[in-house]
Amino acid sequence: MNRNDALAGALVADAAAMGLHWLYDQEQISTVAASGDLLFRQPDSAVYQGKKGYFAHAARRAGQLSHYGESARIVGQLASEDAYQADTHRQRFLEAFGPCGHYVGYADRPTKTLVARMINEGAEISEPSGMDDNQMPAVCVVAGIFSAAQSADTVRTAAQVISTNEEVVASAAAVYQCLEQVLQGKSLADALSASAEAMTDTVGALMRDALAIEGYQPLETASRFGLACYVEHSMPVVWHLLKHATDFESAVRDNIRCGGDSCGRSMALGAIAGLVFGVPDSLVARMADARVPITERFV
Repeated sequence: MNRNDALAGALVADAAAMGLHWLYDQEQISTVAASGDLLFRQPDSAVYQGKKGYFAHAARRAGQLSHYGESARIVGQLASEDAYQADTHRQRFLEAFGPCGHYVGYADRPTKTLVARMINEGAEISEPSGMDDNQMPAVCVVAGIFSAAQSADTVRTAAQVISTNEEVVASAAAVYQCLEQVLQGKSLADALSASAEAMTDTVGALMRDALAIEGYQPLETASRFGLACYVEHSMPVVWHLLKHATDFESAVRDNIRCGGDSCGRSMALGAIAGLVFGVPDSLVARMADARVPITERFV
């Protein structure tokens, strides 16, 4: 079992989902699947026309990262180089998502808010720098910090660079706890249960509800808990998918089949499934972003 597979898993799962990200119509996704594999689809606005969804990735090409994956890559690169520092995290974030940044594509509200604060406040920016937002972007930090064998406290610090919402920070901590327990030899089922039990908020209760569902019902579970970007939607769906996962690729594909914020869910699902099952070289080979190989795992 290799810590680096958590980061690899998050990045690969994100890129695999990006082409159908934020398509909320499960029936349409099934129709798309009939024309070829759901993984690593080229973003196509025609797929979204007349359907419930938001076409965000016109500037991206198949195999590239979404803004979620780019955020995870930034932290992974930083954590692999040296001890994590929040100010360096923000600087790398600005270099990616700020004016003339190297990431070309959609930016969500937490990303725009952090960039604006950095531009307006500069070196005087206060800690923590994130906004009170209960969506998934801050969970992006977990895979890279875990892969670099850094601490749970570092996860909290890094998450709060992007979001100060306590349910989001707790969700990031739950992903980290699950990864650590799997690495220490716990079964995936036990690690999922223990990490959900450790959460005392509403999101934790929903995660426990998802684990209690009889049988594997990915699409129905996603529809029940919600397909949007909020942690109370994403985390229960991820825990249900992982409870029944048997390999990395099928877990990633089922995440896409669920629809909605598949890239956001990839930050948790891809990291944990990557650590548990390993990331197939055949999927790594489909990554198009030349900056993804940030560790020896990808060389």
